[in-house]
Order: sequence, then C-alpha cells, then structure tokens
Amino acid sequence: MRQAVLLGNPDTKRTSYFGQAAAGRLPVLLADWKGWREQLPEGNMILKIDPPLWESCALEELEELTEDYIVRLMELSYLGLNGRAEFFNHPKAIANLLDKRACKLRLMEAGVPVTEPLKTDTGLLWRAGTKNRPGPLKHDKVIKNCREEQNVEELITLMEKERVNQVFVKPVKGSGAAGVVAFRRQPATGQMALYTCCLLHPEFGLVNTKRLRRLSEPGEIFTLLEAVLQMDCLVERWYAKPQYQGFSYDLRAVFQEGKMDFLLARLSKGPITNLHLNNHPVSAAQLGLPVSVMESVINVCQKAMECFQGLRSAGIDLLLEKGSQKPRIIEMNAQGDLIYQDIYNQNIIYSHQVEIMKRYVEV
Repeated sequence: MRQAVLLGNPDTKRTSYFGQAAAGRLPVLLADWKGWREQLPEGNMILKIDPPLWESCALEELEELTEDYIVRLMELSYLGLNGRAEFFNHPKAIANLLDKRACKLRLMEAGVPVTEPLKTDTGLLWRAGTKNRPGPLKHDKVIKNCREEQNVEELITLMEKERVNQVFVKPVKGSGAAGVVAFRRQPATGQMALYTCCLLHPEFGLVNTKRLRRLSEPGEIFTLLEAVLQMDCLVERWYAKPQYQGFSYDLRAVFQEGKMDFLLARLSKGPITNLHLNNHPVSAAQLGLPVSVMESVINVCQKAMECFQGLRSAGIDLLLEKGSQKPRIIEMNAQGDLIYQDIYNQNIIYSHQVEIMKRYVEV
C-alpha cells in the first residue's frame, strides 16, 4: 500500500481542513516545506503538493520566488520517474500553470476560449523588457529605470493598434492579484483610470497590498504602470462583465477529475474580483444562469483540464461575456482549491481529494 502524503505548511487552513476531510478515512502524513526533503517517506506514496508560504510582499521578488518554487517542483517530479511517487497533481502540471503566458498559449492552441491577450507586431504576446537587478529597487531608481524603458508609451501604441481602450496588465508569474493592473484610457478626452492593489513604497519599491486603489491622475498612473511593466507582463483585453444586483461578477470553478465540485460568483464594484480584496462571494446557483450556460462553463473547464497532463484538480477563473454569456477562461491555478465558502460548509473539495488519494493508496 502507498502512504498518503500532504506536502504543505502546518497550522494553515489548507492543512487543517484537508486533515478534517481525511479524519477517519485516510491516514495522511504531513511533510513540512521547511525540511521537506528529509520528511518525505522512503517508500511509495501518493503525494499532494500545497504551495509554500511566501513572506515577502515585494513584487520584484515575485519572479525569483516563483522560479525557486518551480525548481523544487522539478526536483519532486523525479520521484515519479523512479516509481517512488504517484502525484495528486503532477509537479510539472503545477509548474505549467504558474506561467500565465504559457498556460494561456496552450489553451488558445487547443481552441479553448480565453480572455484574449494583445499581440505585438511579431505575433508574440506582450513581453516587457526586463533587467537583471541585484536586490530591491528604491523608489527613485524605479522611476529612473521606468523613464528609460518607456513601456507605457509602447503599451498605449499597442492598444491604439488593437483599438482597445481598456486592458488588464498582469505579471506572468504571480497569484492573488499581485501586481495586477486594470487600465482604462479614453483617447478622445485623454482621461485615464487605473485600478490595482499594488503601490510604490519609498523603500521597497513595488509592493502588494490587500486594498484595491483607484488612480485617476496621469502622473501617478504613468509612474505606477511603468514600474509594473518592468516585470515580465501579460496584457489582456478588459471585457465588460455581467451584472448581478448592481455588482459585476466573474466565476471561480474548482474542477476535479472531470467534475465541477464548486462554482462561485465573485461580485465586485471594481474590475478586480479577488475575494481577499473585500469582494463578495455568492453561490453560482443564485445567479439563475440558463442550463445551456452552465453546460458551456463545464465543457470549457473540461477542455482546459485536458490541455495539461497530470492535472486532476484546478481552480479556474472564468468570465461570462456580457450579453452572449459565452464563457472565457481568465486564469487557471493548479492549487486553487482553498475556498472558504466550502471549507466552512460541507468541505466538498477536500473530501473529493481524499477519495481520489484513497483509491491510489489501496492499489
């Protein structure tokens, strides 16, 4: 028999509620990311990987932290090559979804409808120029480097070419709305608005916060946007979202082994809907969506999952086009299974994961 192992972080909601789902049904060994190499068992195992905890809020460290995590995932993948481990989600599948550009390209190649990225003259998805810089930048150095690169002008030129007046700018590597910017520009009047939860700190440079801010003064907008564009970014069309009770909304689905385990609407007065930004969760059933729309959402999620080998579970963010209600995938997260509205209720998602792992333990 295999040993069921959860690689994660003690005393977190992920670990606690997975443990509650497994209690009395499946003995699970917890391996801590701190010292994980020594804590994994020598024998055969079925391994679920939770994300490590990152203490830094500095966005300039985001790519380095993600790359370090990907290195650890690749090391873990070798356990499968020698037959030592079966994976709940394969480490390579997790790594593939950590790169928003690569993930979106694969979905587009498979014909899965997505929120479409803008393309440059070379046919490539937008990629900002990046520099190798030792350590975090100070505020004045951020501004100096931004002016040298002039990425906002390049972005506006691309928007004009595509005839798009509003876009989302997202760091290619990151989650939880870290570094995400919603930018709107009216060419006729020159008016602009920018929504984000990041800010320029005088000591640490760009930092992520848990508060959504709206900027309307052009100088502030250009300074912040130029700093964000120094990172490797993906630029996407900003689609109008449908409304429910005066709020705009999108959807978060948790899809596991061909089944929609949870579907939640995220309601917001602004363009960024992440729930940790004080937005409002509502069961998707309350939206009263037609059966045909729900079937389309499930079909799109299934097609997206099939694009990534070794992916049993994913959190999938979707947008329904205003009017047509056509679903488009915004992002996928191979570790997007922590939904408070579920763990504090029936704990369906983790219970299903326990069932899946139990089958592999008993083989």
